[in-house]
Amino acid sequence: MIAEVGHAALWVAAALALAQLIFAAAAFTMRGAALADAVRPVAIVQGLAAVCAFAMLAWLFSRTDLSVLLVALNSHVDKPWLYKIAGTWGNHEGSMLLWVAVLGAAGAAYALLERQLAARTTIATLGAQAAIALGFYAFLLIASNPFTRLNPPAATGLGLNPILQDPGLAFHPPTLYLGYVGLSIAFSIAVGALVTRDVGPDLAKAMRPWVLGAWVLLTLGITAGSYWAYYELGWGGWWFWDPVENASLMPWLAATALLHSISVLAARGALRAWTVMLAVLAFSMSMVGTFLVRSGILTSVHAFAVDPARGSFILALLVIYIGGALALFGWRVGTVRQGATFTAWSREGSLVLNNLLLTAILGIVLVGTLYPLAIEALGLERVSVGPPYFNAATAPLALALMVAMVAGPLIRWRRDDWRETLAKLRLPAGLAVLVAAVVWIAAGWIGLLPLLGLAIAAAVAAGSVAPLWGRNLRRTPLFTWGMVVSHLGVAVSVAGMASESAFTQEVLVAARAGEVHEVGPFRVRFVGIEPISGPNFTALQAVLYAGRRGGAVHELKPQARSFWNPPTETREAALLTSGGGQLYAVLGRQESRGRWQLRLWWKPWVTLIWGGGALIAAGAALSILGRVTRRRRRADRTAYA
Repeated sequence: MIAEVGHAALWVAAALALAQLIFAAAAFTMRGAALADAVRPVAIVQGLAAVCAFAMLAWLFSRTDLSVLLVALNSHVDKPWLYKIAGTWGNHEGSMLLWVAVLGAAGAAYALLERQLAARTTIATLGAQAAIALGFYAFLLIASNPFTRLNPPAATGLGLNPILQDPGLAFHPPTLYLGYVGLSIAFSIAVGALVTRDVGPDLAKAMRPWVLGAWVLLTLGITAGSYWAYYELGWGGWWFWDPVENASLMPWLAATALLHSISVLAARGALRAWTVMLAVLAFSMSMVGTFLVRSGILTSVHAFAVDPARGSFILALLVIYIGGALALFGWRVGTVRQGATFTAWSREGSLVLNNLLLTAILGIVLVGTLYPLAIEALGLERVSVGPPYFNAATAPLALALMVAMVAGPLIRWRRDDWRETLAKLRLPAGLAVLVAAVVWIAAGWIGLLPLLGLAIAAAVAAGSVAPLWGRNLRRTPLFTWGMVVSHLGVAVSVAGMASESAFTQEVLVAARAGEVHEVGPFRVRFVGIEPISGPNFTALQAVLYAGRRGGAVHELKPQARSFWNPPTETREAALLTSGGGQLYAVLGRQESRGRWQLRLWWKPWVTLIWGGGALIAAGAALSILGRVTRRRRRADRTAYA
């Protein structure tokens, strides 16, 4: 009965989404105005029904109910409990149900909490959110039913892709989905504001917590996904410009631009049309990412769907939602007032430059991701667009973006004197030159981009604390601290990326037991190979002793695993974090004469990449906390006035 309850809850949620859309549309007519009061309650119940449907599917996976086709295809009776639960979204149907459950829950939360926008705009927003949800409910009920029964039930189940059998699966996809859905609320607010011609600072204030929350979650999801791929796939890299990686990066870039544009609109009343356009673009990139991952046109451990009909369905939704929003924008943009003006040399101007650079990087990533797919669809010769293109095309723009980040907080709102700004930039610029000189003297020529990366990271670190200069730190608002911490996190991540590129050392050896090999500052002794068994795999495990000269010795145990459900071989890297860097070891195949392939990397300061990502997310979380606290204080003052 669990599957039937879940299926029924999904139908109920779809019916309520349809009712929500009809009620919201009717509320704008003379006869249907009375229905406006029903929109919020319907949205709340719809969200509860969607969450109930997903909870039923998670229950089925936790029990390994092999009478359900989806469970039989993606789970196994002997699979560890954590991966049984995570397997709920480790497949196409489950991941899409998670998407709509979060979408419904976000709409319910918006209906409960939103009180800043005019009532008509809120109703229009909930109508737009219902329209998005309705399309995905239809997709699940028509093309990807997660509750289909299997008769007779399977005996044991086929199991989950072993690469996905990792704690990262329990964290990475849900975090990204939560971020995507936060952008759906921003999209719906923008659509609602266009419908009611209510584009102004209130729109930005209503949108900001959702975009901030989405940005935190996307940052954490991308950071966790990068580290997961880094240690799980065994190739030693933290980013490979894979199309599925790009699918998560593109919404983050658009959300970053949107976040800065919202700040200008909320504080100064400017960039109204641009903010609405970025809200549409950010969720559009989420939709494009969903299409790439779920349509079956990509081959990846992330890409679950292989049925062309499903891809066509998602493509149709993408065209309807994005095309409809862009058409509405084109129709209504003439009604959007210009807002406050500002000069080019102002903080608003620097944020516009920031947005333009982010949008240009987004365009480069989008073209590089879709171009090979378009060429293949046209039946032309298959092409590959990889790291050389992305690195060469995006790196100069990214460095320019870092320079804009240094200067932006130092410039006044509306207008400023460029000579005064240049004077303020002496400290960050001097620090950048000093760092570049020290690195060149100590390490020699490490390449132009890594050298510039380290220098600009130092400048960004210095510029990130500029908003604190001359302030009483105890009275500095939390959202200002949030901006400082996030910008500092960018500097830390860029320093880690540049260091990993400049200083990584790699050694590939065919080792016998007892041999010692050197990589970076480490001496690594290969002790031997031992067989082990896990809950659903067997493995050959290398035993390595690694240590710096005169330092402590650490044991590393990289593995070559063989899973039996489904039959798959994987390589599990062993990591040793020391002094800010990581020793990374991977066991290869056995060669003749008893030798084993070992791949060893020493990656100085590589951990700064993910530490910086955590700082970026923490800064945004501080901003959310600061704004919530300020709002409560204002409400308290109003209540006691």
